[in-house]
Amino acid sequence: QVRLVDSGGGSVQAGESLRLSCVVSGYTERMNCMGWFRQAPGKEREGIAVIRTSGGNTYYADSVKGRFTLSQDNAKNTVYLQMNSLKPDDTAMYTCAADPRVYGGNWCPLGPAYGYWGQGTQVTVSS
Repeated sequence: QVRLVDSGGGSVQAGESLRLSCVVSGYTERMNCMGWFRQAPGKEREGIAVIRTSGGNTYYADSVKGRFTLSQDNAKNTVYLQMNSLKPDDTAMYTCAADPRVYGGNWCPLGPAYGYWGQGTQVTVSS
């Protein structure tokens, strides 16, 4: 029943920006953690940005820290990933993820242990 719809990808030049959106619906358990993962051909999936939805705490991978910003609109059940200063190395399939799990210490992981996933949206950055 849980559905995540992620969107906003596209093809841009290096240095430009994109904003990804993820809308979650059909859930009864609160999604405590939501975030974005990416996977490029030949590489493993990488967690890049997650948010603890109740408190707004965010966590970023070093590869995107300072360039990407995760935010949420609780009224719309939506999270956003603002991606600035995009680089060719950012080229990947970006997928939204959510999980109701609550972690001690009020944090969310950048690892793959998320229960629900969107369909993915492609981001291509050309030099």
